[in-house]
Amino acid sequence: MKKLMNGMAGMGVDRRTVLKGGTAAAATAAFGGGFGMRPASAATSMRYMCWEGYDKESIIGPFEKANDAELSIDLITDSAGGFAKLAAGGYRDFDVVSSDSPWIARMGPAGICEYLDDEEFADAYASFYPQFRAPFAPLQFEGKATGLPTRWGWVGPTVNTKFDKLETWSSYDPCFDPAYKDKICVLDWGDWPIMPMALHAGINPYKELDDAELKEIRKVLRALFKNTRALVGDLSVAQKGLMDGSFRALIGGGTYCTSALRKDGNDHIMSIVPEPKDGLNQGIIWMEATGVLKGTDNPDLAKDLVRHMVSPEVSVDLAWTEATCNLVPSQDAEDLFSDEQKSVLQMDYMWEAWDKSQFHDIAPNVDEMLAIFQEELAAAN
Repeated sequence: MKKLMNGMAGMGVDRRTVLKGGTAAAATAAFGGGFGMRPASAATSMRYMCWEGYDKESIIGPFEKANDAELSIDLITDSAGGFAKLAAGGYRDFDVVSSDSPWIARMGPAGICEYLDDEEFADAYASFYPQFRAPFAPLQFEGKATGLPTRWGWVGPTVNTKFDKLETWSSYDPCFDPAYKDKICVLDWGDWPIMPMALHAGINPYKELDDAELKEIRKVLRALFKNTRALVGDLSVAQKGLMDGSFRALIGGGTYCTSALRKDGNDHIMSIVPEPKDGLNQGIIWMEATGVLKGTDNPDLAKDLVRHMVSPEVSVDLAWTEATCNLVPSQDAEDLFSDEQKSVLQMDYMWEAWDKSQFHDIAPNVDEMLAIFQEELAAAN
């Protein structure tokens, strides 16, 4: 099996790190502090840790103008690294953070967030799809909200329908079919390709696993690597191979891989979710959320920024960025999307994907699974 631009799996690398190429420049942006800082001239200065896209001028500018505030942006490139920075005391230096939802939820038990009163945000919840309204379990800790959801999507096979039928991918069986040998691309995105394989093996990777279950995950990864053409860390390389037919499917990505290609007019590229198997949903819902850091000097303004980020108009802007396009929890935003945007986002499929998926969370045995992934990869090479 050929391995392309690897070196990041096993480090819990986030999908955005590889989207940005995992460069030193991206790492500097992640932890350099003050990226995008504006001159200190407004009445209030705030610091905001977020993913690329949340820092769009068309999103940040109106908030600053309306509130006579300046936001100093710290871009993060992986959720675990951003959380580690905050948990190590960095939360004292920030007001608001937007990251992957499991890490926003972890701010509760870590004692580094200001909890959001669901009643105070009742107007925001009322604008959401029912699936995201309060009390929203994935962001709750001890009955209190650690943040509000902002963007989401699903993980499932990404397929070029010019070369394959979607029905073929109603399960992950093709990953192990000799007819697909050297036609599978596994994304080198930390734990993201591992979780679907565990689900396919009949194992829920989000619970505590015993030795027998870890051995089954080892077996399924070993079989996957035997059939895999390449392990790819660079999304553009993976997308090129999918477009020209070198890869029949990308494993471990989903809508985050699909949207940029569909935005460019390639509506034959789709991400779907396999049918449930052995009582387990085979798709994974990933979600981003925004929370307020404990001890912020500007608690009211920080909460206003959370409201701003989930408002219908901003949600549409946040969904449609240069690098990737993603769904949002705002039901009121749906009418603001064009038909083209709805098609790119696969809105006609989103609730089917939702019903066949479970939420991504922190997996208790993620370190063991990442180690197994690397060991089997080395053996395959």
